[in-house]
Amino acid sequence: MRKFKFKSVVALANMRLSVKSSAIVLASSTLVSALLGLFRDRLLNSYYLGTYPTGIDAYTAAFTIPDFMFFILTSGALAVSFIPVFNERLAKGNKKSAWELSSSLLNLLAILTFVASILIMIFADPLIRYVVSPGLDESGMVLAINMTRVIAINPFLFSIATVLTSIQQAVGRFIFYAFAPAIYNIGIIIGITCFTGGIDIFGVQLFGGGIMGVALGVILGAILQLIVSLIGLFGLGMDYEFKIYWKNQGFRSILKLLPARSLDQGIDYINGIVNTNLSSRMGAGAVRSFNQASSLHQMPINLIGVAISTAFFPKLTEELGNGDEREFSNTFRQALRTITWIALPVSIIAFFGRGYVTSFISNIGNNDSNGTIASILGTLCVAIFARSIFHIASRGFYAHQDTKTPFIVSIFAIGLTILLSVWFYSLGWGVDGLGLAQSLGAIVEIIVLLAILQRRSRGELLDKAFWRAILRMLFATAITGCVAFSMTKFIPLMATDTSLVITIPKFLVISVISFAAYLAASYFLSLKEAKPIFRYIKKILFRNAK
Repeated sequence: MRKFKFKSVVALANMRLSVKSSAIVLASSTLVSALLGLFRDRLLNSYYLGTYPTGIDAYTAAFTIPDFMFFILTSGALAVSFIPVFNERLAKGNKKSAWELSSSLLNLLAILTFVASILIMIFADPLIRYVVSPGLDESGMVLAINMTRVIAINPFLFSIATVLTSIQQAVGRFIFYAFAPAIYNIGIIIGITCFTGGIDIFGVQLFGGGIMGVALGVILGAILQLIVSLIGLFGLGMDYEFKIYWKNQGFRSILKLLPARSLDQGIDYINGIVNTNLSSRMGAGAVRSFNQASSLHQMPINLIGVAISTAFFPKLTEELGNGDEREFSNTFRQALRTITWIALPVSIIAFFGRGYVTSFISNIGNNDSNGTIASILGTLCVAIFARSIFHIASRGFYAHQDTKTPFIVSIFAIGLTILLSVWFYSLGWGVDGLGLAQSLGAIVEIIVLLAILQRRSRGELLDKAFWRAILRMLFATAITGCVAFSMTKFIPLMATDTSLVITIPKFLVISVISFAAYLAASYFLSLKEAKPIFRYIKKILFRNAK
């Protein structure tokens, strides 16, 4: 038997992938991570949502400030600012400058996020009590403060992992970048199943039990994610130095690009803080219900918008780096059409099947909680489509190294969303009003972004053929909606359907038949996105006919 070689396996996993293969890997890994996330949430909700809604609200609120600091300092700001500049250095054969750039950024962000983590631990009390969740009762408030201090180290761990995976993404290596988030969910699942009883060694209690044990699982997941990100560097030849090269022109370019995108991310997350603040005033369990509906609507966005846009982004930047604006336009249209064609039926099926989807993360038999989550999800279904489009629309600007325009548009869109959220709250629309505000704000944002891109291209980016295709997609989606509605009446969700063995087959039947109708409509409407699928089906069915 041939001896197992770790380096050989890692080198194989780090092979450069095509755009198509990258999209498949990213979508597959996102699906794996999403399924693990569903399992994680199902465990949490079964343990706490029905029996301890105050505790699960506190756990949900505890992520708010650490996540905010990570998003504003690192997250998407890094990927869209770092990758174009890093790729530009590599394209010119200047590897020394590229590695100096990556080392500088890694060290700077590690320092900033470490300081941020310390500050979160110090100021957790006033932040939770007065900003994040003032509507929690005192026991929930104390629990949220303590868990915030535990989770506060996340921005530091995440920032290092994100820089490392961004390097891999920039050079077209997606395997470890793609599967790192799944490892994070595994850590949390270990916390739920193993740490809630408390941790002790030789009879000495090191960590209390209960929902605080889940917070320890969060830290374990972050550490495991960092380890996977480090493994992905093998064979890439990164020349790391514990130094910040302030005079490196690429590093300076990123420092100029980073603030606008960082503020963009931060302003976007302020919207989440507002939602947590408002929902904390709507009774026990409301914070968790809105968070769960948001997570459910985010899953298809990650599977479609994020995965496809991330796969296309290096190619978009490469084409612009070569000065080929026409090829950039063709690639951008292809990505936009692909995302639109997939996101439309997914949004409509999610709307009519929202009750089934909610049952995937909750088996507590609490119909009020499940009904609330399903209702919020229904108001967020338009946002599934809009935010999937947003990811490729914003990357159209980032490929041009323009982070300022999306930032300004985001300020407007997020401001509108927050105003709508507060207004709907004052009208007594509850958590459904918060979801509706998200969808309206997301639609306005993509309309403005695409309009600006179209104007800059003098009307050539989105041509008449593109808009005719969109109209045909909308018509096919309307047919799909009718089929999905009919199927939910034919296969209803019963109050006793709390087992996945029952709900998953029902939802699969509804989804498969509805999407089959969409495929058929797309084929007869001559949408090119459907043709490869029919060719593949034909190849499978008739491969032995000869």
